[in-house]
This record gives sequence, C-alpha cells and structure tokens, in this order.
Amino acid sequence: MRAIPTSLPEVLILETKVFGDERGFFFESFNRKSFSEAVGAPVDFVQDNHSRSAKGVLRGLHYQIQHAQGKLVRVISGAVFDAVVDVRRHSPNFGRWFGMELSEKNRLQVWIPPGFAHGFMALSKSADIIYKTTDYWYPEHERCVKWDDPTIGINWPIEGKLILSQKDALGKGIAEAEVFE
Repeated sequence: MRAIPTSLPEVLILETKVFGDERGFFFESFNRKSFSEAVGAPVDFVQDNHSRSAKGVLRGLHYQIQHAQGKLVRVISGAVFDAVVDVRRHSPNFGRWFGMELSEKNRLQVWIPPGFAHGFMALSKSADIIYKTTDYWYPEHERCVKWDDPTIGINWPIEGKLILSQKDALGKGIAEAEVFE
C-alpha cells in the first residue's frame, strides 16, 4: 500500500498493488499492518458501510463532533467526486478542502482522519461506495457543513440535476457550524 499526500497533510490517497490478467484482478483492499504503516499509526476500524447513489446525488459534508470518525473510503462500482474539508478550528488548514475522483477503475482509496467533514457526488449512472469507520454512527452527534458554502468553495463537477437530502440541503456554513475546537 502506497500513501500519496494531498493538500491536506493528514488526508491520504492510498494506492494498492493490483494483480490482473485475462481472468480478472486481485488486490488487497485492506491489510491492517500495511494500512498502519501507510498512515503512520495504528487504526482500529469498528464499522463497514455501503452506500449506493444515483447520478447527481450529493451526500455531505458530514462529520461527528462526539464519537469522531476516521474513514477509509473507496468506490466499488461507478465513480464519484469525493471531497474532504478540514473542520478543526485551530488547524492551519481550517476550511480548506481536497477533492478527487474515486472510481472502480482507479481503485484508489482515501483515508480521512477524525476532524474532517466528508462528502461525495455520484458521477456515474450509479455509484457504490464502501467505507470503514473508526467509531460507530451516532445520528444525534452527526453534523453537516453546507456542500456549497462559498467560504469553502468546493469545485463540485455538477452536470445536470443535483439531488440532495433535506438534511444536506439544510447544512450550515462553516462559520456557523459546530466544529472541532
């Protein structure tokens, strides 16, 4: 597993070696030892999630203040634009974002440690995302930063109709949101 730095130093792109031939392919999507070496610390995952979204669905930007979650995200079918925002008020990168395409073709993963908001938008007809989390989901502790907050300025590759949940449409701007102190 190779860790590729991003513009947010704690957020990493992870690339694994893929073995392929005429039969198909094989790769180790997670190996605790390799992952810990790649991110520089041991990480304990407690939950796996699977999300399917139709084209144009935008989910996020989500995080939990209490029971903060680290996430290891990858796409197993289709493609998404994945976005991460630093929501740690005392970080030199507070309010900065990083985004990239994750797809079944590039087989890249993104490590998002606690302290960051995460969201994605489906680019393909359908997209399946799986992600591991370092803590359980607690809906009462979930927070949402508005996906189009102009002070953050994420450059979402929107084509056609955008589909949002009510919760995501009502997200707060980062200046008003409860963030990590």
